[in-house]
Amino acid sequence: MSENKKTQLITMGRKNQWTQGVVNPPIQRASTVLFNSVLEKHKATTNRANKTLFYGRRGTNTHFALQDAMTQLENGAGCALFPCGAAAIANTILSFVETGDHILMVDTCYEPTRNFCDVMLKKMGVETTYYEPTIGKDIGSLIQPNTKILFTESPGSITMEVQDIPALSRIAHEHGIIVIMDNTWSAGLHFNALEHGVDISIQAATKYIVGHSDTMIGTAVAKAPYWDQLREQAYLMGQCVSPDDAYSALRGLRTLDVRMKQHQSGSLKIAQWLESQPDVDHVRHPALESCPGNDIFKRDFTGGNGLFSFVMKGSHPKATTALLDGMKHFGMGYSWGGFESLILANEPESFKSLRTVANPNFSGTLFRIHIGLEDPDDLINDLEAGLNRYRNMLQQKPE
Repeated sequence: MSENKKTQLITMGRKNQWTQGVVNPPIQRASTVLFNSVLEKHKATTNRANKTLFYGRRGTNTHFALQDAMTQLENGAGCALFPCGAAAIANTILSFVETGDHILMVDTCYEPTRNFCDVMLKKMGVETTYYEPTIGKDIGSLIQPNTKILFTESPGSITMEVQDIPALSRIAHEHGIIVIMDNTWSAGLHFNALEHGVDISIQAATKYIVGHSDTMIGTAVAKAPYWDQLREQAYLMGQCVSPDDAYSALRGLRTLDVRMKQHQSGSLKIAQWLESQPDVDHVRHPALESCPGNDIFKRDFTGGNGLFSFVMKGSHPKATTALLDGMKHFGMGYSWGGFESLILANEPESFKSLRTVANPNFSGTLFRIHIGLEDPDDLINDLEAGLNRYRNMLQQKPE
């Protein structure tokens, strides 16, 4: 009988060859690796791509332990490590395209992903077509003879649309196209991307894997046909992470399941409360039936997390500022996935630069919030006070 995933989170990446008998794999820092003989050096050189101490950039036992763990978490053939999620996305794409190629990119992707496509890929002569996130099987109409990659992200960044990954993957594979997914939202725990047709699953492990808002790291777990090329191309581009950061990610993995449960339950309670607020137009939480793609979410995902959005019934910048400036438990900051709650606002006009074909279908201010590990009732009280400040500002007479 296979082990439950929560048990695997405790045991994976803890082979004795990495731990040497202690509970956690030690932090092994190294640039130069010394060999005791020509034969030993030759063996290390021959096996340098297979978790063998060779040179610091190839990794140490700390890195190998994390790679083992992430490969097991996402059921892949291997895991490449990067200094952040954006580096994982950029270098994975670069590993499989060349001048004259074309990629399909979901229009609701992470903003740095869009910037990479519009600046770096364009400069290299790689064309990007953005597609509507809920296009499903109709993705076939956008495929060109030179399309090499279909890039997905589900739920969508900021607006939370859920994609039909199995349908997209099936059509892409019929045309020999590689499917890559930004799978950060699920942490690889609540959605197994590779089992749903994805070829390479990327995470900004900075977020839920680390879980403490103190480490930058990215991962890319690949199926066997793509692993060797991803590993070697990433190495040629100089991609590596510090052993201390790898250790932080390993430590975060041990509590991933219990943290995700708390994030999920708190966010759902707060999302349902927000739905009842008169100033809120709608809530974009994938677990709610009102969220685009909720039927797919219930079919494919095994759980949620703490990240979702809600949209106000209008756009009132001064009222938005009043809400944000007085928050007690919600901090204003980029990223998410840590133990602390966060909030950011997006005015409707900002989506003109963030979207090409996906219509957000709303005209009010969007608040993206991350529900941390605080007591949900305290967070509701904080939001309620913020909404009261918002209402009070609306009632003030203009000067």
